[in-house]
Amino acid sequence: MTTQQLVDRAYGISSHNATQRAVASRLVHALQPSSLNFSEQLPSADDPNQRQVAHISGVNALTIDRFEGRYLLSGGADSSIALWDLEAEPAVAEGHSTYTPLSTVRKTAEEHKLGITQVSFYPFDSLAFLTSSYDHTVKMYSSETLTPSASFDLDSVVYNISLSPIASHLLVACGTQHTNVRLVDLRSGASTHSLAGHSGAILSTAWSPTREHILASGATDGSVRFWDVRRSKSELGVLDHEDSVGVLGESSFSFTRNHSQGKAHRGPVNGIVWTQDGHHLVTCGHDQRIRVWDTDTGANTLANFGPMVKNSDLAPCIPLLAPVEYLQPEKDVLFYPNEREILGYELFEGKLLRRLRRPEQHRRVHETHAKGQRNVKDKVTALAWRAHDVEMYSSHADGSISAWKPRTEEDAELDDEAEAEQEARDENKKRKRDVLDDIYQGLMKKPITFGGD
Repeated sequence: MTTQQLVDRAYGISSHNATQRAVASRLVHALQPSSLNFSEQLPSADDPNQRQVAHISGVNALTIDRFEGRYLLSGGADSSIALWDLEAEPAVAEGHSTYTPLSTVRKTAEEHKLGITQVSFYPFDSLAFLTSSYDHTVKMYSSETLTPSASFDLDSVVYNISLSPIASHLLVACGTQHTNVRLVDLRSGASTHSLAGHSGAILSTAWSPTREHILASGATDGSVRFWDVRRSKSELGVLDHEDSVGVLGESSFSFTRNHSQGKAHRGPVNGIVWTQDGHHLVTCGHDQRIRVWDTDTGANTLANFGPMVKNSDLAPCIPLLAPVEYLQPEKDVLFYPNEREILGYELFEGKLLRRLRRPEQHRRVHETHAKGQRNVKDKVTALAWRAHDVEMYSSHADGSISAWKPRTEEDAELDDEAEAEQEARDENKKRKRDVLDDIYQGLMKKPITFGGD
């Protein structure tokens, strides 16, 4: 916080909330890799070089409960599941603080036969969570016992699941290899109905954060569609990347097009996220583009995120939006999982703010790969924000989970000062040793004489 901000707050020129935003915004822009480790077990005395990973075969999915911000849930490429307590005291091993899981479901368990594709806590508390898998199933688990209480077989690979953060209907929107969005009702325990309109596999779904019956979906056909799940003709509209005007003077979500073949991206759409106020939608596609849409009109805002964006897998590639209460007005920040790094952008302008990369020593696997094959063992697979804190977490295909915490200029200056003081102390000790050595050497060289005749 600057001196001017303190003065403005003291004299009532700026509000307490504005000061909080200024401080928090600075912390969001100062995120750096933390030294925290996540490991399924601590290194043993017999094998100190044992590989320390959260999931031995890679981490596919990650989420944090949005109430306490305490429990982190991760899903593995080998079907394993782990629950972590972020408020527990980490163990110190090999000079690093290491979290071990609160509880786990091993890959040998019968719950899922193939890798996890997504994990999501129950909308209104963290006592239950859902998983989706390549084994065609969606399952509901107890967070306390990690045993499944319900299972839904959708007869197709499930790429994505989403639950409304505000609705009471308890519908799970599922994106699968089928061309229809599948809806599963947790209350009745049945697959209720499907939303028809896409011509390709559904890769991403997301419920509106402000309207409980509104859903957006993206598919391999390049389209993004809006739905009202209460209506017999559910489809409300289709986004078109060539449309920068939209439908003006109409109510929200009324932009149904005659040209229903409009494309949001020139390639599969595997990432969708709403802004907190529901007025904008962010989509990601295999055309290496991130697009921001006005949901009131359906217009492409033409935000340009530049040429660095990478996106090529069918697996979810979902950006993370930092909480707006931590940011200055109209200065929303988007973090994008860009293969082996995380890109931080200003949302509405597309300006690149940060390139976040883990230090080499944090990477667990130094892989080799065939000629022409992309080096993606260290790929960022998912991002999650910890509620009530300025902390971000990322999962990686090498089996690791990383924490990102603020490190401000003041922190860096304090570290530099501490390092300079330590160097001064070391230099002083060395000087004293050199003086003692000189005295000792002088005594050793001085000739010894004996008195007498």
